[in-house]
Amino acid sequence: MLTQLLTRAVHRVGFFTLLLAASNLYAAQTATTPFNAAIDTTKLVTYTNPVLPGFYSDPSITKAGEYYYLVSSTFEYFPGIPVFRSKDLVNWEQIGHVIDRPEQLPDGVNIFAVTLRYHEGTFYIVTTNVGYGWNFIMKADDPAGPWSDPIWIDVPHIDPDLFFDDDGKVYVINSAFTLYEIDIDTGNVLNETGPVWATEGGRYAEGPHIYKKDGWYYLMAAEGGTEEAHSITIARSHNIKGPYYSNPANPIVTHVNRAGQQNPIQGLGHGDMIQADDGSHWMVFHGYRSVIEGGVHHTLGRETCLAPVSWPEFGWPQVNGNGTITPLMRVPTLPLSPVAPTPERTTFDKPLGLEWNYVQSPPPATVAIDQRNKSLVLTGSAHSLGSPHQKGISFVGRRLQHTHFKASTALNFTPTASNEKAGLTLLNNGTHFDVMIGMEKGERYVQAAFKFGEIRYTSQKYALAHGPVILTVEGAGSEYHFGFEQQGKATIIDSVSARYLSSETIGGFTGTYVGPYATGNGKASTADASYLWFEYVPKE
Repeated sequence: MLTQLLTRAVHRVGFFTLLLAASNLYAAQTATTPFNAAIDTTKLVTYTNPVLPGFYSDPSITKAGEYYYLVSSTFEYFPGIPVFRSKDLVNWEQIGHVIDRPEQLPDGVNIFAVTLRYHEGTFYIVTTNVGYGWNFIMKADDPAGPWSDPIWIDVPHIDPDLFFDDDGKVYVINSAFTLYEIDIDTGNVLNETGPVWATEGGRYAEGPHIYKKDGWYYLMAAEGGTEEAHSITIARSHNIKGPYYSNPANPIVTHVNRAGQQNPIQGLGHGDMIQADDGSHWMVFHGYRSVIEGGVHHTLGRETCLAPVSWPEFGWPQVNGNGTITPLMRVPTLPLSPVAPTPERTTFDKPLGLEWNYVQSPPPATVAIDQRNKSLVLTGSAHSLGSPHQKGISFVGRRLQHTHFKASTALNFTPTASNEKAGLTLLNNGTHFDVMIGMEKGERYVQAAFKFGEIRYTSQKYALAHGPVILTVEGAGSEYHFGFEQQGKATIIDSVSARYLSSETIGGFTGTYVGPYATGNGKASTADASYLWFEYVPKE
């Protein structure tokens, strides 16, 4: 009897041991699927995303010699299409702009996604100037410029891609996935095929790029709209004219899944790939960071991110293991080659640096550098901030690149009439929040003024003493604080929620700019606003 009881007990223990083992095995299996696997935080952080913080959307990349070159979309800002170079894909320095002369696009700028390619000693871009002529090509011997005048191509839709095939033929494919063979020198369309791919059916398909590898033509695109549902998908064919068959594992990049939920970077999409000299493959694409972690509002625009790509022979590309990224990347990189950071303080004793932009082209005549007196001089035009397509606005700014920052400037300005204002502004898609100086009954004052659609708000006015005033805007994640400093005293005038400058609230495809502005509010000003310096200090 005792033997039988012991035997039954052992069997029961064995049964429960087997159940426990099976449970542990199941748990291990589910924990290691691509969508549940935890990040190994014991690995060293090798770089951070985004690699280009701030409004640098729709990135495109190419390689020539020891450098990689990258461009991005710029919409209403001039100079347009910044050009960056890097030796390691992580550290980038700006070397110029593609559009830096008003005569290149005299009617106006609204530059959507750009494709950058290098072929037989020449750099090429192809892009869409929406509302001002549509699709065109420009070329240059040096990516820093000068770039040619536009070569217009009779291709509809947006986001054209440029592909040079091995047989010497040159192709453009657009966001409708229609393929055009073109004459690269004249822009003439030689023949048309398409559409060559039905995509995965995501809304607002855009940003196509063609690559050739192992005898296959690969066609990559963005789908789902450039918000939370954004993604990157890919297809391939043995014939450039298709049909293209979708990757069964699409999308190859997205955060619209369990792996990407609550990630500080969202909206991943619109990518381009490059192969490094060591044989490794990489992808650049954009994403955005919310003003608060887990929130939905973003103000900085879509920012350029980087991820490694595994692309086996005859296989499909796999991006960073499971198609997601993190702010802290723990992957092998190319040998790192840091570049000099942009100085926090700008002194106006030389021409403005490449990080500065105007709204539309040409640069307003009311904005000038007085190198002798080391100041930036703005004279308010009749135009006010508010329209992305209004020329002649007295404004110059640079991108916000952080959700926590302090921007400040020293301003010497004595208005001669009540309509004349000058100050420091945050601007995004026509919505702007300002801290500015005005005049009332012969006395200067400073106040905050917020324009949000048809809503206009002005704060309490603070009387000013004679002399320069330091104007300040501080980003604190979910809020902006507007203030001034004079005679050693700092005052916060007012605050506003950052969500009112977010893309989700005001629309558009750009990010927030910060910079000096002046206006005559309907008629030209006579008083000059002299800015002695400008400072942008990250607080993250």
